[in-house]
Amino acid sequence: MSENLERAVVWRSHLFDGTEHCGLWRTAQGWELRGAVVGVQKDQPMLAYYEVYCDSDWLTRRVQIYGTIGKEAKILALTVEDRGVWRGSGQDLSDLNGCDDVDLAVTPATNTLPIKRLNLQIGQSAAVVAAWIRFPELIVQPLSQRYTRIDGNTYRYESDTGFSAEIGVDDLGLVTTYSGGWERIAAL
Repeated sequence: MSENLERAVVWRSHLFDGTEHCGLWRTAQGWELRGAVVGVQKDQPMLAYYEVYCDSDWLTRRVQIYGTIGKEAKILALTVEDRGVWRGSGQDLSDLNGCDDVDLAVTPATNTLPIKRLNLQIGQSAAVVAAWIRFPELIVQPLSQRYTRIDGNTYRYESDTGFSAEIGVDDLGLVTTYSGGWERIAAL
């Protein structure tokens, strides 16, 4: 399989004591995000490793996440069929039908997916429903979200949880700043 690393970044978390390395890869099928988050959460050592595969239109097709906090380890694998049917462990996850994106709560990387897919003009806004994966539980549920493009590189993110933040991105849609959450400290 042919793939090219488009960009690698390192983020520092302001939500917990930790950092993340993430790579955005261009593949023959579309795009892939691969990352590793290392930190301390609830006074426990924490590690999350993820891979998110998207088609050329930035629609999520497959997700794998491995997470540990303390001594507890969990693995989650999801696939999305062309007609938008989500599956996990061979089971249909019908409450996720209609979700175009995955949102991994442990990383800002997955904000890239709707930002690139929606291709909003300045001042435009769009609502999406994402398959939200909470960490460290690896519980998946639908989450309504809204993205508004404020200027060339800034978006306002809002979710039905009541959370909102301004997100700065680079030319590939990868986060540079995420108010109150993450900041980029290195990029290649």
